[in-house]
Amino acid sequence: MTDQAPKKPGKRTQAVSAKKNAIMAAALTTFSQFGIHGTRLEQVAELAGVSKTNLLYYFPSKEALYVAVMRNILDIWLAPLRAFRQEFTPLVAIGEYIRLKLEVSRDHPEASRLFCLEMLQGAPLLMAELTGDLKSLVADKSAIISGWVAEGKLAPVDPNHLIFMIWAATQHYADFSTQVEAVTGKTLQDEAFFQQTVDNVQRMIIEGIRLR
Repeated sequence: MTDQAPKKPGKRTQAVSAKKNAIMAAALTTFSQFGIHGTRLEQVAELAGVSKTNLLYYFPSKEALYVAVMRNILDIWLAPLRAFRQEFTPLVAIGEYIRLKLEVSRDHPEASRLFCLEMLQGAPLLMAELTGDLKSLVADKSAIISGWVAEGKLAPVDPNHLIFMIWAATQHYADFSTQVEAVTGKTLQDEAFFQQTVDNVQRMIIEGIRLR
């Protein structure tokens, strides 16, 4: 008896997936520019190259589409934190987390700005995710950091505040990219500037938590 190769998605499945991805990408662009209240579904449909009726077949309301986009952002946003492992030495793990967070800011600036806008509005449509998966994940990773502190591998630091500081320092380059470019004349798309940013943010945070 031979093993059967996994079936490839059919053309219809691929077409549906492509259409939903196009709608999600268009929604991210419009929501990040105009917010949920300033965005019309007609705008999203036109940008995605579909009819409004077709859009509503996949996402029954603007709120449903917005929540789907925000959940996708959370998946992107939390991937670096999920990759945070106890097996690494503390300073290596934290330095790598900083680098991955800056990569997210470089590669997904619209997602970062939309997430920031949602937080500023009090997260009315995302609170369940924040108090559920996000809170649990932060608690798990905070326990790792607390363990390192207890073992004398890190300077005494509150894990939540350390994570908040990393978020603030790395997401700034996406949320305030216009300001960063105005001051420096550069963006994270500039490879040399990106590496300079990684090196400096890592150094400033890691030197603050290094055991002395």
